[in-house]
Amino acid sequence: MTPSNAAAVLAIDGGNSKTDLLLVDGYGRVIGSARGPTISHQQVGVAEGVRRLRALLATAGRHNAGADLAVLCVAGADLPSDVRLLRTAFTAAGVANRIDVRNDTFAALRAGTQRPWGIAVISGAGINCAGIGPDGRSYMMPALGDISGDWGGGGDVGMAALAAAVRGRDGRGPRTVLERLVPAHFGVHQPLAVVRGLYSGRFHRDEVRQLAPVVFEAARGGDGAARSIIDRLADELATMAAAMARRMHLARSDVEIVLAGGLVNADDAAFHTRFSTALHRAVPRGVVRVLSAPPVLGAGLIGLDLIGATDAAKHRLTRACETANA
Repeated sequence: MTPSNAAAVLAIDGGNSKTDLLLVDGYGRVIGSARGPTISHQQVGVAEGVRRLRALLATAGRHNAGADLAVLCVAGADLPSDVRLLRTAFTAAGVANRIDVRNDTFAALRAGTQRPWGIAVISGAGINCAGIGPDGRSYMMPALGDISGDWGGGGDVGMAALAAAVRGRDGRGPRTVLERLVPAHFGVHQPLAVVRGLYSGRFHRDEVRQLAPVVFEAARGGDGAARSIIDRLADELATMAAAMARRMHLARSDVEIVLAGGLVNADDAAFHTRFSTALHRAVPRGVVRVLSAPPVLGAGLIGLDLIGATDAAKHRLTRACETANA
């Protein structure tokens, strides 16, 4: 591989709510960047996702990346059929000479581990888990929401908060400050007003995702109902990571488990303690790491891996992303 000042890698981390883009040369230098809305086909459709990617490239100073390789780690690339669909669409769009499409969980995994293998669990708008074994084999959970048994994204936490508020108010559950905090978030006074707003379409279900910080706030303040929701989240994430470790035959190893996503970055010591305690019952030697670098770093590192870049180039990109995120 001969590095040049041209873009060697177009790195994309495309979550359910936002997309980060980096243009990286063969030396690991960032030569362009942009942030914009989601390009996930599950959220906006394939054609709109391609249009948004082109707009991001223009924001980064290029209408076409001209990169040798595009690594697109995107939410919604859950099944092989999704990956084929997206690879075809982005290849036709001509954003790079070669296209590599992966689920966005793999960006978090590559950004957060100190070895080329491990497990990542994401809890943001949704929930997901993926792993790469010491032999390079990739593993994924279905991560298709409630139809695949998932619980633990922002929407799930928000709906649990609304349920606790309604049930506390009408006597089916314990009293909770969520009776006040949940409707206040929507600008109304009663939990049932939120229910009616969702039923009538005045409020959108996507707005429920934004309740997660409210739940963490209430839990830190000592509210029992809120804490039970956060405890469930920690338990679900630990269960998912442990199941992945067993599937990969790594439950007795010192596998790194990366926690990533907006929910797990909450400043809540009890949440992190509960997660670690539950995980270590199943994976006693597991090393928990909370991702602090932007996940798009992982997409960039995957790209540099694939083009055969030097370790110095990877360190340079890592330092640049960590500095920008500080």
